[in-house]
Amino acid sequence: MNVPFWLWAVFAVTVVVSLAVDLLAHRQAHVIGFREAGAWSAVWVGLAMLFGALVFWVLGTTPGVEYTTAWLLEKSLSVDNLFVFALIFAYFRVPRAYQHRVLFFGVMGALVFRGVFLTAGVAVVSRFTAVLFVFAAVLFYSTYKIIKEEEDSFDPGRSLAVRLLRKIVPVRDEYAGTKFFVKEAGKRVATPLLAVVTAIEAADLVFAVDSVPAVLAVSDDAFIVYTSNAFAILGLRALYFLLSGLLDRFHYLSNGLALILSFIGVKLILQASHEIFSSSIPEIPSPVSLAVIVTVLAASVALSVRRPPRPARATAREERRGGDAPDDSEDGSPSSGGTHSGEPARED
Repeated sequence: MNVPFWLWAVFAVTVVVSLAVDLLAHRQAHVIGFREAGAWSAVWVGLAMLFGALVFWVLGTTPGVEYTTAWLLEKSLSVDNLFVFALIFAYFRVPRAYQHRVLFFGVMGALVFRGVFLTAGVAVVSRFTAVLFVFAAVLFYSTYKIIKEEEDSFDPGRSLAVRLLRKIVPVRDEYAGTKFFVKEAGKRVATPLLAVVTAIEAADLVFAVDSVPAVLAVSDDAFIVYTSNAFAILGLRALYFLLSGLLDRFHYLSNGLALILSFIGVKLILQASHEIFSSSIPEIPSPVSLAVIVTVLAASVALSVRRPPRPARATAREERRGGDAPDDSEDGSPSSGGTHSGEPARED
């Protein structure tokens, strides 16, 4: 697809200006309330939709539908990832006033890593179509784990990235506001906030295992897959604060995501079979994919509202996700039961 350079420039300027405005608006650490999170969520969704309208106008209907489908798919997959953010914040006992700063740098890292992974994915798919079968297998395996509730256990304090960080630089136990480094006895040491950002970035690498194959099933064009991912990622922070404390109420959403992933897996198999074996094998058009994703998400949310989770099920899910983050004070004083460095409390 021939994408004019000025459209890439519009996208780049929009992202840079949006990040700058967001950073200036939150330069003072404070707790993000529901109303503020809702306003920022509306801003990010509005920007994504405006850019989608521009894609429709400049590139045509098919690229526009593909962009919208990929953006909505990435947005839906991101919702389940919010549980991991809550687990990381609870494990490191991150004061609520500092959580936006952590997610801001997490988003910047995610934009870079997704760009690398998606570029590599597009290059591989364009040369080796058979790799789509492998991507489909990854999505089916993810579906199986969601249905059987066999999600990978994620221990933020013992992740490879955090352990490497501790070997490179000493990490103190106490927070120092929103600083990542401080000096102690003439030596430069990291605060737990840097370990939290590292854990968030490591988690995004895990998220990419599902997200990249899924979005490549929608389009193999670098512009479509990256811009849709970028706008979905930009709104992730506001979405986290908007849904914080409400995530367990949407208990059917995981089932909906499993259905979407399996559907995308089938789409990948048909797409690969169409190109490798026979052109008579049908492919699933992008408008159909968009309709399926919207319908499944809407049905999942509606069922969750109409059928609230049973207490036993909600408790079990909270235990798997690591529970809600504790209500820490803004100065970084820890709640009972742990330390800021992420080490579990020891019993006497």
